[in-house]
Amino acid sequence: MQIDRIMKTKFLLILFCIAFTVAHAQTRRRRTTTKKKPVVTQQAPPPSTALSAQPPVDTTKRTAISPPKPFDRPLDGYYKKSDILNAKPIPYPNIREADVSFAKRIWREFDVRDKMNTYMTSPKMRLIDVLLTAINNGELTAYDATPDAKYDPDGDSFAHPLTPAQAMAKLVDSSVVEKQDINGNSKRSKVAGILNPDSVVKFQIKEDWIFDRQRSVFEPRIIGIAPMTKPSTGGSFATDYQPAFWVYFPDARPILATKEVVNHNSDATGLSYDDIFMKRLFASYIVKQSNDKDDRIKDYAQGVDRLYESDRIKKSMMDWELNLWQY
Repeated sequence: MQIDRIMKTKFLLILFCIAFTVAHAQTRRRRTTTKKKPVVTQQAPPPSTALSAQPPVDTTKRTAISPPKPFDRPLDGYYKKSDILNAKPIPYPNIREADVSFAKRIWREFDVRDKMNTYMTSPKMRLIDVLLTAINNGELTAYDATPDAKYDPDGDSFAHPLTPAQAMAKLVDSSVVEKQDINGNSKRSKVAGILNPDSVVKFQIKEDWIFDRQRSVFEPRIIGIAPMTKPSTGGSFATDYQPAFWVYFPDARPILATKEVVNHNSDATGLSYDDIFMKRLFASYIVKQSNDKDDRIKDYAQGVDRLYESDRIKKSMMDWELNLWQY
């Protein structure tokens, strides 16, 4: 019995050794026969003709170059004035012709040298610069102020538009000089001067005073504004200023509403040129009212009588409004 047990043990050990040898041989054969998968590398496309002509870039000496930082302009102040730049003019209330019970056309002039109008001559925002810039940019149209006896006796009906160059020429003063030709004969010719905005010191306004009985309001509506010049004729100056060209005021309101008025008392007024004209914050005097003879005040009054007549017309219009409320 003991011999049989020893024999069985030896037999099991032999079988275990044979199984271990076979398993080790198969594992070794698997490692030698297994092949690695080839690594597929993406080939770069062939260089184009334009790029192949360039010299190769040395990547060993590549340095990191940061893009330039964009210029960030600092704020000129402690708050940004955006309200005046995005301002829009307040539209007029609609008026029906049937509701107009009284209307009067008035022509008035104002001088920028007047103490109340000096803000219009500030180099930061002059009124003449605002108008000329808008005309040159094509935002406004200038109209010829030359009277036409048949179609435009006053020259202010916006009948003949001007180009920007023609409008600028209306403000340039021309002088008459004498020149001699090759034969020694003297000849007179006009020589154009240089445009100086400071020479425009007067403006003329055409407006309608209307009483709207629907709203019970007596108010002015500005129709046009014109810079005035003192032209020279034959070497001598004319006696009075004359409109150089006319600008249709309703078209100018969106531009004037974005131009801030410079005030010597405070920088935070927030008033635009449109506010100045709508609120009547300027000093002026009447030079003409509509009449059957189409006369101007200077046609029948001279000297200081012109101012008296201007005040009389102004008072008569105020009295007409006050008389409406008498019972």
